[in-house]
Amino acid sequence: MRIAVFNTKPYDRRFLTEANAAFGHDLHFLEPRLEPATVSLAAGHRAVCVFVNDTVDAEVLEALASQDTKLVALRCAGFNNVDLAAARRLGIEVVRVPAYSPHAVAEFTIGMMLAVDRRIPRAWARVRDNNFALEGLIGRNLHGRTVGVVGTGKIGALVARGLRLGFGCTVLASDLVPDPELEAIGVRYVPRDLLLREAEIVTLHCPLTPDTRHLIDAAAIEAARDGLMIVNTSRGALIDTAALITGLKRRKIGAVALDVYEQEADLFFEDLSSEIVSDDLFQRLLTFPNVLITGHQAFLTEEALAAIAETTLRSAADAEAGRPLENRVDAARMASSK
Repeated sequence: MRIAVFNTKPYDRRFLTEANAAFGHDLHFLEPRLEPATVSLAAGHRAVCVFVNDTVDAEVLEALASQDTKLVALRCAGFNNVDLAAARRLGIEVVRVPAYSPHAVAEFTIGMMLAVDRRIPRAWARVRDNNFALEGLIGRNLHGRTVGVVGTGKIGALVARGLRLGFGCTVLASDLVPDPELEAIGVRYVPRDLLLREAEIVTLHCPLTPDTRHLIDAAAIEAARDGLMIVNTSRGALIDTAALITGLKRRKIGAVALDVYEQEADLFFEDLSSEIVSDDLFQRLLTFPNVLITGHQAFLTEEALAAIAETTLRSAADAEAGRPLENRVDAARMASSK
């Protein structure tokens, strides 16, 4: 199958090329993101392969359909950037990578908790300046803390399990479908509002839907415990950034660790070190000493990249051969599960 691979970085090319030895697709790597201005680059390709910040709205899908593209392959788990209803109407199949390496994101999530709670980034910066004073670096144990896990799919379940069994935390969870295996180890499922009120740390692992957009807003922050730590390695728009900043300024929020950001499409995955970043909310977040931000790298391990490439290219091979699409994103099914 001839595939236009948009928004590619060197690591994408490496792992997709290596995985393609088993499939033999004709891969055309493109640096630009997929959007209305670049959709013409997909002409003559049966499939497009895109990432989280590519635009796959109705306008783009209609252009793809007019160019006889039949498949959108997301090399990620999230699909909120795709107009699924339009894809269904136009006869374009959409596939994703639902479980590339949940361990990658789960391990990174707990690593961020530890880093921000134990002041590791600040300590590292001090040592580089030969400052070995410990004042201002007092942290807290993770052991014995109450952590709320919102969303216990593959990633959230691993985070909950690691916190419960590895660190001895009291773990509260919120999900539409409780996991009996987590309940068996002492994870307690509670309503989301109760979780937000009782947890000392809240970590987000749910998809972005109309129901979860700005899940963490001014009201949720006001109802939370004083000094709450918020961790987000899922989707940026789960958090209302303006409300988050207000909570930090009021000292209602004690710490924040973000690998995703509400308006990240204009920032992440690019080297902007010589540019002036005009996003005032993002720049304001960077001024807080109790905020840790990384650039959407939680998924970035060798194991995860290899799994993403293999799953994506296998889905394309299944589509070409007319086989059932195991990782198909179905608009009707997703709507009914919200």
